[in-house]
Formats: sequence, C-alpha cells, structure tokens
Amino acid sequence: MTQQFVVAQVGGAVPGSPVEMVTSATPMTQAVLALLALLSLISWAVMFAKWREFSAARRASRAFMHDFERASRFEEAAQYAARAQPSPFTRVFDRAVQFVNETRPALSPTADRSARLSGSQVEALRLVLDAETNSERDRLNRFVPWLATIGSVSPLIGLLGTVLGVIDAFIGIATRGSGNIGAVAPGVAEALIATAAALSVAIPAVFGYNLFASRLNRIDGELEGFGSEVIALMVREGRI
Repeated sequence: MTQQFVVAQVGGAVPGSPVEMVTSATPMTQAVLALLALLSLISWAVMFAKWREFSAARRASRAFMHDFERASRFEEAAQYAARAQPSPFTRVFDRAVQFVNETRPALSPTADRSARLSGSQVEALRLVLDAETNSERDRLNRFVPWLATIGSVSPLIGLLGTVLGVIDAFIGIATRGSGNIGAVAPGVAEALIATAAALSVAIPAVFGYNLFASRLNRIDGELEGFGSEVIALMVREGRI
C-alpha cells in the first residue's frame, strides 16, 4: 500500500538503472548528457590520436639519435637525417643544414667548406634551432589544450545539468504537493546523473592532458639539448 502511494506521488515507475534515469530524464538533462557524450568522444579521439603521434615521433627520434651519436662529421649526420623517418629531431637538424648551406663562412667570400662561422653566425644558428624547436613543440601540442578545456568545462556543464534537474524536481514536488523522500529521491537522482557523467568525462581528459604535457616538456628539453649537440659536432669538425 505504501509503495503504491509513493509511485502515485512520483507519477510513474521509479527508474531502477542509470539507463532508465537517462531515458526518463527531462529534455534539458538529456541535452546536457548529449553534450557531455560529445565532449567525451572528442577527448578520447584526441588522446588516441596524440598517443599515436607521440609514439611514432618517439620511435623515429630514437632511431635517428642512435645514428647521429655515431656521426663524426656534419655531412655524415645529414645523410643519416635524409634516410631517417621524419621526426622532430630530423626536422631540427634539417633546419640546421639549411642554415649552414645558406650562410657564407666569415673568412672570405670564396671560403671553402672548412672555413669557420663567426660568433654572430653561431648565435644566429642557435636562434634558428630554438625557433625550430618551438615550432616542433607547437606541432606536437596541437589539440592537446582541448583536453584541458574539456577537463575544466565538463564539471561545470554537469553542475548546470544537476541544478536544472534539482529545480525541475522541486517544481514537480510543489505541483504534486508532496515532500516525502519517495517523491524527492527520483528527481534528485536523475539530476545527479549529469554530475556523474561530467566527472567521467573530465577525469580522463585531465589525466590525458597532464600526461601529454609532461611528454611535451621532456621532448622540448631533449630538442634543446640536441641543438647544443649539433653545434658541438660542428665545433669538433672545425666549422666553428
């Protein structure tokens, strides 16, 4: 008898699972959940794509650096870079090769390939390598900020859905004229589904962003060190 009274107060069957809560939710709550589902798909697509990109870049970079460390001459390292798979390290080195080929040595207009670069030319080379390093970082960082945005915005969207759901639940209580727990609980539970969905979207997005940001910082430091190694190779060869 009591159960029938509660059902009558609620106005229908009480949802028994999250799926039933979603299907029986108000249009506003369903719209919020649909938006969260879209953000979840975007974040997982970005994480999967960046994971593949970072993995491929790491494999290609390790292979090239293995050959580069064996090079004793600048031209030998350039040959390794030409045969290697494209990676941030090969592109930085290609930019150094381009700079050296386009820069006239400081000794004379007809200086041979053993002529040395001046101090200002070496400083310009360092700036060029730094610029290419920043460009590679920006290339790898593309779409990663989306994860931070989704991770920070999703809880707010879920909170909005929860607030709207609670408002709708209290309006329903006022309309039916009942404030017992059986009448309040279904509406509040439906509203909290939006918060739970928002957290399930935000947590993986924030985790992925922190992971990729850490990898970017590590790669950025490695590229800066690689630029110094390129200049050191030119010093050993007598170009500087």
